[in-house]
Amino acid sequence: MCVAHILSLAGFSTYPALLPELRAAWAMSGAEAGLLSGLFFAGYMIAVPILTSLTDRIDARRVYFASSLVAGAGSAGFGLLAQGPVSGAAFQLLVGAGVAGTYMPGLRALTDNTEGKAQGRAISFYTAIFGVGMAGSVMLAGMVAELVGWRDAFLVAGIGPPIAGAMVVAGLPRRTPHAAVHRPRLLDFRPVLRQRVAMAFILGYAVHCWELFGTRSWMVAFLARAQGEHGATWPLGPIAIAAIANMLAPLASIFGNEVAMRSGRPRVIRVCMTASGLITCAFGFLIGAPWYVLLLLAILHMALVMSDSSTLTAGLVQAADPAVKGTALALHSTLGFGAGFVAPLVFGAALDVAGTGGPAIAWGMAYATLGVGAVLAPLALRWRSPR
Repeated sequence: MCVAHILSLAGFSTYPALLPELRAAWAMSGAEAGLLSGLFFAGYMIAVPILTSLTDRIDARRVYFASSLVAGAGSAGFGLLAQGPVSGAAFQLLVGAGVAGTYMPGLRALTDNTEGKAQGRAISFYTAIFGVGMAGSVMLAGMVAELVGWRDAFLVAGIGPPIAGAMVVAGLPRRTPHAAVHRPRLLDFRPVLRQRVAMAFILGYAVHCWELFGTRSWMVAFLARAQGEHGATWPLGPIAIAAIANMLAPLASIFGNEVAMRSGRPRVIRVCMTASGLITCAFGFLIGAPWYVLLLLAILHMALVMSDSSTLTAGLVQAADPAVKGTALALHSTLGFGAGFVAPLVFGAALDVAGTGGPAIAWGMAYATLGVGAVLAPLALRWRSPR
């Protein structure tokens, strides 16, 4: 499942990795570039309530396979047919919808085949591998684009999801959903909204995704601008730095979940979320720092952001009523990736508005829009470990 998960995300970061090139080629403003990035999450947000809720009714493997074909078609279509922001937007929506039907339905398929502490660790590894998939997507896009151009980078990214779908269908046993007999109403979130502990984890995940996906959408562009401010070639370029930071982050997610299993999820979430929010608020103001300082900060920042990711998701899975687990995961992912849709747009708009104040002010204010929620959320939400 973890290998399939990596392949399913091959097209996830292709657009953000190539954002500087596409922004110049299509003459996009910051808001337009952020909107196109955010449309991936719009596609995800539209599709995930339906596709993940369906796993309460039908085998999650079937949802996963069909969605993997959609994700692959979206990436390939972008490479073959996109001629500007409007046509690119349609394919970004397709990729997002495809990933919506692989990420959380894949998690549902995994948790249907595990239980107890093994289930908690399986969730930890699966959600942490998300970062590996994103880092691999960044590296793949950079290498292919450098060799043969950005269109072929999207085409190559479209190969991974169908392979992942075939792996899941062939490698997992058939499962009848827990609530298949009762046929719960599709998109009826009321049973989940009444579960206070589950909702605390869901809202925390939304704050986490606002910070995480906003940062990932703009990290390469920020580092490229920082390199331009120095007027020199760095030993490690912007794509390489972003890939390293994303590749190491999953270790923090796994470690955070292990600590949470021993000392309690609420404590880990509060500490990690506050620390990551403070660094995010400061990150943009340091655009003039040396490349190695930005590398270390990027690694630390992504590690802290990811350290509560699997803890939040594992907490939800264990707190949710098994009869509506798919619906709970659907709401969890809808709000999380909905935040991921809005965050890059808000970041780009802040960049445009504050641009007259110079690079440090502009990027500092843009990053602050991502970090302030993580600082305030631990003061507003009350997490409890599920019984």
